[in-house]
Amino acid sequence: VREGRIELRNKSANVELPMSEEDKKTLFDLLAYVINSQDQEKVKQYGLRPGVGLAAPQIGINKKMFAIKTTDEEGKLWILPVVNPNIYKRSKYITYLPGGEGCLSVDRETSGVTPRNYSIEADCYLFDFAKNQLVKKKLKLSGYIAIVFQHEYDHLFGTLFVDNLMEEDKAKELGYEPLWEESED
Repeated sequence: VREGRIELRNKSANVELPMSEEDKKTLFDLLAYVINSQDQEKVKQYGLRPGVGLAAPQIGINKKMFAIKTTDEEGKLWILPVVNPNIYKRSKYITYLPGGEGCLSVDRETSGVTPRNYSIEADCYLFDFAKNQLVKKKLKLSGYIAIVFQHEYDHLFGTLFVDNLMEEDKAKELGYEPLWEESED
């Protein structure tokens, strides 16, 4: 679902528990897309846009679930099939990704950065596909993985990263610092 469609602006409902087979399949499909979009052969073969996360509203389903697969600044791999998340704590320290964020639902060029909390704490369920069950978790995330989580979480409330864009100079003026320094290449 691309920017401009109402599905991206609706608030999502909680996923009913226990999860239906249809909801499990949706979550599996979200994760499969993200994984496949990071495989260069599958990107070419199927014309996929690479991504690190995908939320249910982005495929026209307004339910609180999303999938993330990425590595953080230290190279740790994160695979998070998330259901019914609730961010209950946010750091006062604000950061942003230099060069800005991207989104599978936003096809246009954007300029500016999106301020995010450097660290968050969230309650959620993570789906364990090997055991076919939900596992209740408290997550404490910081840095890049916290930014990705917040990006996907915002989709559940009808917010896109472009809604909060600001010029990088303005972000610095407000005291926000880049998550890392941009390289010259």
